[in-house]
Amino acid sequence: MITALRGMKDILPPQNEKYSYILENTAAIVKKYGFVFIETPILEETTLFKRSVGESSDIVGKEMYQFIDKGGNDVCLRPEGTAGVVRAFIEKKYDRQGGIHRFFYHGPMFRYERPQKGRFRQFHQFGVESFGVESYLEDAAIILMLKEILDFFGIRYTLKINSLGCSDCMPPYRETLMKFLDEKEGELCEDCQRRKATNPIRVFDCKNSKCQEVLIPAPRLRENLCASCDTHFNSLLTLLDAKGVAYEIDPNLVRGLDYYNKTAFEFVSGDLGAQNAVAGGGRYDKLVSFLDGKETPAIGFAIGIERLMEMIETPPKEREGYYFGALCEEAITPIFVAASKQRRTDKVTLSYDVRSLKAHLKAADKAGARYCAVIGEDELAQRQLWVKDLVEKEEEKRALE
Repeated sequence: MITALRGMKDILPPQNEKYSYILENTAAIVKKYGFVFIETPILEETTLFKRSVGESSDIVGKEMYQFIDKGGNDVCLRPEGTAGVVRAFIEKKYDRQGGIHRFFYHGPMFRYERPQKGRFRQFHQFGVESFGVESYLEDAAIILMLKEILDFFGIRYTLKINSLGCSDCMPPYRETLMKFLDEKEGELCEDCQRRKATNPIRVFDCKNSKCQEVLIPAPRLRENLCASCDTHFNSLLTLLDAKGVAYEIDPNLVRGLDYYNKTAFEFVSGDLGAQNAVAGGGRYDKLVSFLDGKETPAIGFAIGIERLMEMIETPPKEREGYYFGALCEEAITPIFVAASKQRRTDKVTLSYDVRSLKAHLKAADKAGARYCAVIGEDELAQRQLWVKDLVEKEEEKRALE
């Protein structure tokens, strides 16, 4: 028997209802904030992710599904959504138009990593990207929007937030951090030594407990921000305080991707175990220009849909629509015609089998239908439908026409 690849799972009933419930309600919330849907390809040039996500990230270093296609192109399955949206933003010349552009997307992402609870090789994300606003006000709006989504689903979380500085304050901080890491190099894990050579700030993202102990006295970027970044971050915190949003400043929060600057944030939950990040994002003001577009400030986030699915229950579904069934062979064509007419206005489940009334009622109940409509010999002779309301438990005969 052929089975699904390791770390890749089907979304089947009843989980598919939960998946759809998350997408529909999340999309409804972000649309209120002015976001519109965008679809980007699952397959992109590998260079896109190497240049945006960064060579120092674990995604590029170890996790990409990368291969040479039949045309000799170096391509990979997308490991995250932002880079593709930015590529589309530049390719369609939105960066040249100016103004504000807000997009949302959802779909599968792919990373070749060890499957475990809350982590798959094919997983699904819902994400948003906002282009054209440099103000901390957009940071606050994005965080509040994500908070509204998680509150809607009843998720228990902690908001962690940090500032990653900018191109002015990062170089001197990098030098200070490098001096510290050079002194501790022999105590760092192999991954941290690789990160040290490419993007040293990413050592703070290491999950190795020994490395975390070594990094306790390390200089933190939060204490080395330039005046502009410090004002941006403090203004954001003041606004979150005014809105009553609880948060923790986490100096170790650097996110897993190289393109972030200034605001970075994560919503984590103790209900998920080790893989506790439900959603996260931040500002990436240089990524558009880094990918050869016109410099455009931007910020976004992504939600792990499978992680949300672990934590929520969908509300009970109300019965809807009709179930149509035949009680005799002669009624099959008339019931087919009647069901086709009813589908113009209602959801309809149609049985092609001749069954007893009891069997049809049981099938209608299983289908979640509000009404069960059948035709037997008597109804056929009278050109009628027998209809039962499965909620009110009322029965009636209706003219077939």
